[in-house]
Amino acid sequence: MSSQVTLTLNSAFRVAPVRRRTFGAFVEHLGRCVYTGIHEPDHPSADDQGFRTDVLELTRELGVSSVRYPGGNFVSGYRWEDGVGPLEQRPVRHDLAWHSSDPNTVGLDEFMAWAKKADVEPMYAVNLGTRGVQEALDVLEYANAPAGTALSDQRVANGHADPYKISMWCLGNEMDGPWQIGHKNAEEYARVATESARAMRMEDPNLELIVCGSSNSSMPTFGAWENTVLTEAYEFVDMVSAHAYYSEKDGDQASFLASADDMDYFIDSVVATADHVGAKLKSDKRIMVSFDEWNIWYQHRAESRPPSGDDWPVAPVLLEDIYSAMDAVVFGNLLISLLRHSDRVASASLAQLVNVIAPIMTEPGGRAWKQTTFHPFALTSRHAQGEVLQVNVEAPSFENQRFGTSASADAVATWDEDSGDLTVFVVNRDASGVLDLGVDLSSGGFGDLELVEALTLHHEDPYAANTADAPDTVAPQENASVAMTDGRLSGELPAISWSIIRLTRTTA
Repeated sequence: MSSQVTLTLNSAFRVAPVRRRTFGAFVEHLGRCVYTGIHEPDHPSADDQGFRTDVLELTRELGVSSVRYPGGNFVSGYRWEDGVGPLEQRPVRHDLAWHSSDPNTVGLDEFMAWAKKADVEPMYAVNLGTRGVQEALDVLEYANAPAGTALSDQRVANGHADPYKISMWCLGNEMDGPWQIGHKNAEEYARVATESARAMRMEDPNLELIVCGSSNSSMPTFGAWENTVLTEAYEFVDMVSAHAYYSEKDGDQASFLASADDMDYFIDSVVATADHVGAKLKSDKRIMVSFDEWNIWYQHRAESRPPSGDDWPVAPVLLEDIYSAMDAVVFGNLLISLLRHSDRVASASLAQLVNVIAPIMTEPGGRAWKQTTFHPFALTSRHAQGEVLQVNVEAPSFENQRFGTSASADAVATWDEDSGDLTVFVVNRDASGVLDLGVDLSSGGFGDLELVEALTLHHEDPYAANTADAPDTVAPQENASVAMTDGRLSGELPAISWSIIRLTRTTA
């Protein structure tokens, strides 16, 4: 049984340019993300600096634009100076956030070397949990100051003559969360964040500074936190962060499939609060959103329980969720939400990149492979070009416990006027059946279009997953039902599926 979904779009109805920073990721000293993830000197593929080149190749294929580092909860107890200088002099420290040990083999200098090889922009987080203003100024001086100061000369002595010129800086991490080392209430955090931002701008007024927003939209302080923090920090920061993770809970598949409804609500609420503060302060500045943690994460699974007691291992197996076809569909829908809000979401970071709730998995000393979520990210990053377009979706609805009713389909489109490329990203979020897609493009200002490619990620078993032995179990396949006839796009969207449809303007 099938139902109809109709998309309406026009080349004039533009949201904002596609932002490359939408396709950021996150590397934290957590589990095997760094050690045996991006860095494994004894691996057969390791380069002369110990980085796994197989992971570097997959990172480039994924299309990552920026990477947030070094945390995460980890950063709230981190001493950045432990991770620079001669390796034999670096101390081993307990990481209280994840009950692990960190040998500090990888630190700021190694990460910057890796970022250059991966061709990604760094986003650096400072410790405002156990530390504060001086920590922020010191690591900024080490990273960005030209030679001639105590800390920049230390960087030069460590073999890095040129300043790193890191532009994006996170002022702490999830400081609203009681789980955070150095957790603060809104007033306390607003003060230290504002003081840090003001001081950092004295060093470099052109930095892009990100203040902590709420850790998720269900936090009891959500909204009030942003109001208090931005009222204090508004003129000193550029973005406010948002974090959200989603998973199927208690067998409620329908609510999980509608997860992007929460992301839409989260972004819209933060934007409304930020604009309220701006109006209250009579400021003409516009605060943007950095959605610098987002993903599917099954926090209730055993994989997410850290070690305990006297066990403080280095790089334990932690948060290594294996993703299903359905997870990838929801994941692709979250990307649709981020793109749809490109007018206010200036940056986003998929958490995380390797092994830890990640699209890339590795074996120590062995193989690397793609999880199901790798595919919608890579294809969206590669083909979302030009301007994001508003898309009106007419579709049947389905009932779910969390949101009441949700639309069976969701979509966004991008239009590159110069190349004539139109790309439609669309999901069927309903488990009950096929959706018949219909899009009239004859009068949308696109000119004559022809179909280039239609790919659909779907599996008859929505819980099917990829493994090292079967890495292609779930992957996008050609959707032969999609056709372009007389200016009308049509096709079938299977239940629980994500699709990318690429068209281009024909030449006379």
